[in-house]
Amino acid sequence: MDLVIAEKHNAAKRIAEILGKPKQVKKGRVKCYELDDKVVVPLRGHVKNPDFPKDYNNWRSTDLIELIDAPIQYQDTRRSISNAIKHYAKKSDTLTIATDYDREGESIGKEAIQIAREKRPEIPIKRTKFSSLTNEDVKKAFENPSDFDWSLADSADARREIDLIWGATLTRYISLAGRRLGKSFLSVGRVQTPTLAEIVKREKERKKFEPKPYWKPWINCQKNEQKFKADYKKKKVFDKEKAEELKNLGPGEATVKNVKTTKYSRNPPTPFNTTSFLREASNIGYSPSTALSIAESLYQDGIISYPRTDNTQYPKSLDLKEILKQLNGIDRYKKYSQNLLKKKLKPTKGKKKTKDHPPIHPVKKPSKELSNPQWRIYKLIADRFIATLSEKSVIQTTKTKLDHKGHEYQTKRRKILKKGWQSIYPYKKTKEIETPKLEEGEQVKVNKTGADKKKTKPRPRYSPNKIIKYMSDKNLGTKSTRPAILKKLASRKYIYNQKGYKPSEVAFAVIDSLEKYAEEITEPKMTAKLSEEIDKVKEGKKQKEEVVHESRKMLKQIMKELQKNKKDISKELRKTLKKEDLIGKCPECGEELTIRRSRRGKRFVGCSGYPKCTNTYPLPQGGKVKGLDEKCEECGSPKVKIIKQRGRNYEMCLSYDCSTKDSWKNSKEKN
Repeated sequence: MDLVIAEKHNAAKRIAEILGKPKQVKKGRVKCYELDDKVVVPLRGHVKNPDFPKDYNNWRSTDLIELIDAPIQYQDTRRSISNAIKHYAKKSDTLTIATDYDREGESIGKEAIQIAREKRPEIPIKRTKFSSLTNEDVKKAFENPSDFDWSLADSADARREIDLIWGATLTRYISLAGRRLGKSFLSVGRVQTPTLAEIVKREKERKKFEPKPYWKPWINCQKNEQKFKADYKKKKVFDKEKAEELKNLGPGEATVKNVKTTKYSRNPPTPFNTTSFLREASNIGYSPSTALSIAESLYQDGIISYPRTDNTQYPKSLDLKEILKQLNGIDRYKKYSQNLLKKKLKPTKGKKKTKDHPPIHPVKKPSKELSNPQWRIYKLIADRFIATLSEKSVIQTTKTKLDHKGHEYQTKRRKILKKGWQSIYPYKKTKEIETPKLEEGEQVKVNKTGADKKKTKPRPRYSPNKIIKYMSDKNLGTKSTRPAILKKLASRKYIYNQKGYKPSEVAFAVIDSLEKYAEEITEPKMTAKLSEEIDKVKEGKKQKEEVVHESRKMLKQIMKELQKNKKDISKELRKTLKKEDLIGKCPECGEELTIRRSRRGKRFVGCSGYPKCTNTYPLPQGGKVKGLDEKCEECGSPKVKIIKQRGRNYEMCLSYDCSTKDSWKNSKEKN
């Protein structure tokens, strides 16, 4: 019998159904799928996690330098799954690893091998590699198994161990220094901290920015019955007197001095890799972690290819026309697929070419109705696929220079001559601009002159799209871990998505302290260097133990500097962190109101004058709390603003007895 290991339950069920007619059986709490000559056992991601021995669990009593050198144990986190693997391993002739073929999937497969070998030490190992859960791909993978890649698995484990050592040590240090333990501990990580530092850096830049006034002079023109606008040759005029002069020129006539028409083409977009997919998904309203989660569900249903890939070039082995035939069954794609099936396909090519998985693409028409988020992500992927096979779009622009009373103005006309790929891919539009056809020497009527006053603006906050690109460019994290890093920063209340990621006061406190005393942690160079070393394990150039040992040495040097400055760091951290918890003045005694936590971890507002003053207010347990410099109009109590990651922000009176809470209390009583 062949024992087949799949990464998740949905994948296991699908693989079993492709390979034959499975019988579902339960081993403990695990649903397994038995066939005539095989059994498919699902995992739930990692079944073993690296951790320190229990002796190092106490944050206060553990020496952090000793923690860096502490042994790492891989602890069984899914006993029921492990037992199921052992049960079938005893009577199996071979073990086939059919987890996702990437770094993380190989590490997960390695864990299953170790568990199986506890019962069958010499069990032969086979590895299947497929990029989609389709009949053809899965059957082909099982007919042509390959060798297990131990170096790839070790590289994933090297990353996990390094992240544990760095994350645990630095998180404990900064939390103890800031006296933030329990649920409100301060986390620091090898990847998350330089990412957060960049978000904080952008916010500091925005705070320091001083807007400058400028003007945009214009003239409203008319040819026959058609009206159009022309802008001054310099888009921004910072001289107020010059702007006033242009504004007061008044009506008259403008002479066409120069007309230049150019025609250019826009190439179709390149195939989706994980980074470009996540960036585009963020533009239609999905966070990186949500987009990747939805894509994984579509992959497990067998309708898109594996969504974790760096590749931006379709391999020659990929049957593009077969995919088009599948899409032909969907109304949205009939016209495009039928047209492309008649032609010789010339897909676009990106710069990155890898051998693991092809770019993300649809593999077939959905066999069941998709939820709205699933359909939107599937449509994005299918639209992109069609676009990469489509023709260039052709655009014509006409730039015209006009002279009005000795001053040059410009207008532009843009027309799409051929939509090409833009017909199917609405996410990157070219906007047409309608102006009348003008010829050199002719005169047009000027009806009005003006100058709009504006102010310069700072660079915007990092959007999910832009920060994912930054992380990719700086080699921070991997295509798989970047969404999880951003989700973690949000869950730790370090960032809030408010027209881009806005860092909290806690984020400023942590980054400011680290930049002052251990700048290496906040810089992407160190993280990128460690990532390069981890890649050497993957390539077989270094051993996992060697790379982990080197990372320990790096961290020791950093920790010695941090320990030396612990008092100063603690003082600065606590000072800044205290500011974030301040809500306002206590109406009872005039002392500061501050956010506190009960023994059960519930937060509330209490007076810093306790025990003399026992004034307290309840708080909602979700969202960031910000004190407002205003009092409730109904009862005079302090007001706060609740800033939520999802949903609308809102303001509220702190007093539970305020009349503004009546409707809420009534609805609570009814429920």
